[in-house]
Amino acid sequence: MLKPFLAVVAALLVTACATEAPTSPAAPGPTLSQEATTAGTVTTVMSGLNSPRGLAWGPEGGLYVVEAGNTSWVGPCVRVARGSNCYSGTGSISRYWKGEQERVVTGLPSIFETTNRDIIGANDISFVGRGNAHVSIGWGGAPALRSQLGELGQLFGVLLSVQPSGKWHVTADVAAFEGSSNPGGGALDSNPFGLLNEPGGLFVVDAGGNSLLQVRPNGDVSLVATFPSIAVPPGPWPPFFTRAEAVPTEVTRGPDGALYVSTLTGVPFRPTSASVYRVVPGAAPQVYAGGFTQITDIDWGPDGSLYVLQYGSAPFFGGVGSVIRVSPNGTRATIINTLFHPTGVLVGPDGSVYVSNKGDLASVGEVLRIAP
Repeated sequence: MLKPFLAVVAALLVTACATEAPTSPAAPGPTLSQEATTAGTVTTVMSGLNSPRGLAWGPEGGLYVVEAGNTSWVGPCVRVARGSNCYSGTGSISRYWKGEQERVVTGLPSIFETTNRDIIGANDISFVGRGNAHVSIGWGGAPALRSQLGELGQLFGVLLSVQPSGKWHVTADVAAFEGSSNPGGGALDSNPFGLLNEPGGLFVVDAGGNSLLQVRPNGDVSLVATFPSIAVPPGPWPPFFTRAEAVPTEVTRGPDGALYVSTLTGVPFRPTSASVYRVVPGAAPQVYAGGFTQITDIDWGPDGSLYVLQYGSAPFFGGVGSVIRVSPNGTRATIINTLFHPTGVLVGPDGSVYVSNKGDLASVGEVLRIAP
């Protein structure tokens, strides 16, 4: 979900800068109630979307959003830990360009989970140049269970290459890597989420596998880093919730050339437990900024500020969603705190902030523009 989706950082620059120090203190910041709040003009620029997720700028300057799909399904179905995943195939990509909203790709792999009514499908999109878009497709279960969907199962837990014509094909099987190596330990679970497309290959976070992976142009997948679980202190949740998984949600390239990864954290989704990590390949991830709640996406502004998107503000996905700006000096300000289950954030060259809102709902999802 976010993104220098254009080829902003050349490979040599990335290599040279990747060992530089972070630009602000790596320490938990103030809670939401302690932060300043700024006001901006909010405009709806896209509407009627089916579970909108990641956002990206296209090579022509259009604003793209992936849609995970709707609640219809045509089967087959497979039992997973949280219910039944039933094939839907209603995923899509929409574009806002020259004042017009249009679905430019339809029929992407998607699933409707009939027990909890979850919609699983396209999670993020990232571009490098014209005609080189990649999309991450989620799964949310053990990789081996995909086979019970027959050939359709090969379309989940993967990365897709999407052409301007709307045609697409699988380029990498992220879930298979989780199934064969399980780098984060624990139960086998794969859900490719945030995606960063660069000239030399791709980076993707596996929210189920708690890992950051690199994908070479030939489709080979390798491990970059894993993210630790965190302790859950006693609170207004059942006592057996003693640790929460990291659940990484996005990867982006920072102004210093390092990779930055956001985490949602797992059940009970405790407020202020989510963090943004700074990652240099070959070294252990370091917390860049902490004290957030249920981060689903991050993006960098033109002034070097980090914009953090929070899905909710209370345990178990309760409360309002928000966008918090972390300035280069570490100062935080809440840009908006009236969102409902937002999933993607993208900053424009003029400092405007775009958010995909109502990201778990079909037909009523939207993209908002918050002007500075």
